[in-house]
Amino acid sequence: MAKETEIKLRASRETLLALREHPLLKKRNKSGWASHELFNQYYDSPDRALARARVALRLRRDGEQVIQTLKSRGQSVAGLSERNEWDWHLDKAKLDLKKLTDDCWPAELAELDKKTLKPIFSTDFVREKAEIAWGRGKAKVVIEAALDLGQVEAGKRAEEICELELELRQGEPEALLELAIELAADLPLMPCDISKAERGYRLYDAEGYGLNLPAPVLDASMPLDDAVPALGWQLLGNSQRLAEQYRFNGHWKLLNDWLAQLIELRALLGSLGQAAPRASSRELRELLDALIGDWRPRLEAGQDDEAIRQAAPAEFAAELGRTRWGLFSLKASQWLLQRGWTVGRNARGDRQGAAELGKWLMHLLAEEAKALQLPRYQRQPEDLVEQSPRMERLLVWLHLARGVLLELPETDRLYGELAKLHELARQPLTDEARQLRAEQAHIVWTLKAWKLLEK
Repeated sequence: MAKETEIKLRASRETLLALREHPLLKKRNKSGWASHELFNQYYDSPDRALARARVALRLRRDGEQVIQTLKSRGQSVAGLSERNEWDWHLDKAKLDLKKLTDDCWPAELAELDKKTLKPIFSTDFVREKAEIAWGRGKAKVVIEAALDLGQVEAGKRAEEICELELELRQGEPEALLELAIELAADLPLMPCDISKAERGYRLYDAEGYGLNLPAPVLDASMPLDDAVPALGWQLLGNSQRLAEQYRFNGHWKLLNDWLAQLIELRALLGSLGQAAPRASSRELRELLDALIGDWRPRLEAGQDDEAIRQAAPAEFAAELGRTRWGLFSLKASQWLLQRGWTVGRNARGDRQGAAELGKWLMHLLAEEAKALQLPRYQRQPEDLVEQSPRMERLLVWLHLARGVLLELPETDRLYGELAKLHELARQPLTDEARQLRAEQAHIVWTLKAWKLLEK
C-alpha cells in the first residue's frame, strides 16, 4: 500500500502546451518528458456500492503492463488529495478478485458479492510525465508532473480530460501547493476537487455527483484555531465543486451557490478579530473582494433578467480562462494548510485563537448584534445595506456553527429571519422594499435570541 498525495489542476489544451515549456518546470525537470498512452476501465456493482463507499477500482493498460488498482476513501479538498492506493501487476486484463482481501477492501463492503463487479466507464488518455525536483531549505522535493489529455467515456457520453497532475514523491505537501501557485501565477489552472473516476460516475449518472463536502464536526470546547481550518476547508472545497459543476452543466442555481460560499468565506475571514491579524489575510481578502465585487452584481441582476442568466456560462468560462480563480483557490489552500492566520499574531491574538469556540462565538455574536443597532434601521431602512458585511459575519457563524451555540435559543429561527433581512437589504430600494426592511428589522430585534445577544 502507498499513500498518494497529489493535486489536480484543470487546464486548456493551450495551457498544457505552455506547461511543457514553462521555465520553472524546464529548470527543475530531472528526467525529461516521457509519453505514455493509458487505457483505464473502472468497475462497480450494479447499484454503485463502490462509489457510495468512495472507493475506485480500475484496470489500467500501460504499454505491455496491466495494473489493477484500488483507491480507498481519502481526503480531497480544493484539488489537493490524500488517499491510500494498492497496485497489483497482472498477467492479463481481467480483474483478479483474490487480490481484494480484507487488508485493503473496506469493511462496509464486506457483504458485497465481488462477482457482481462490472465495467462502468473508461478513462483513456495520453500522459506526458516528468520528474520535477529541487531543494526546499535543507530538504529535497520530488514531484511527478503529468500532463493528461484524453477523455472519459460512459456509454454514449464523453467528456474531455485536460489537466495537470502533481504527485508528491518526496517532501512535504506544502511543496505541491508552492509549485502549483508559481505555475498558476502565469497560466490559468483550476484546482479541481473531482477525480477522473468521479467524472466517469457523473457521466454515468448525473445525479450521483455530490456537490457539498460533509459538514465539519464542531464542538463548543474546541479551540477557535481548530474551527477556522475546519470551516475554511469546507467552504473552499464546496466552492471548487460548485465551480466545476457549473462549468459542466451551466445551471444558474449552482453559480449562486458558488458565490454564497465565497461570501461566507469572506465573512469568516472578517470575523476573526485579533485571532487573525489583518495583514495575515490581506491578500486573500483582496482576491475574494475582487471576485465577489465582479460576480455579485451580475447574479443579483440576473435574478430577474433571463439574458444575464443565459450569458453567465460564457462569462464564467472566461473567468476560468484567467489566472484569478485558480490563484485564489491555491493561495487559500496554502493559507489553511500553513495556518496562515497565526502569522504575526500578538499575545492577545494567541489567547483568542486558543479560546473555546462556544465562549468566543457568543462574545462575537453579542458584539456584532449590538453594533448592528436594529432600532435605527427600523427608522432608516434605506441605509440598511451598509450593514450587509456585519450581517454576513453573523450569518456565517449561525449557519455553520449553530450546533455549538448551546446558550442561544431558537438559533435556526434567528438565522432564517436574519437571512431574510439581509436579502431585503440587498434588494433595490423601493417604497415597498423600505417598508419590508423596517418590518423585518423589527421581527429580528424582537426575537428572544436577539434580545439575549443585546444584553
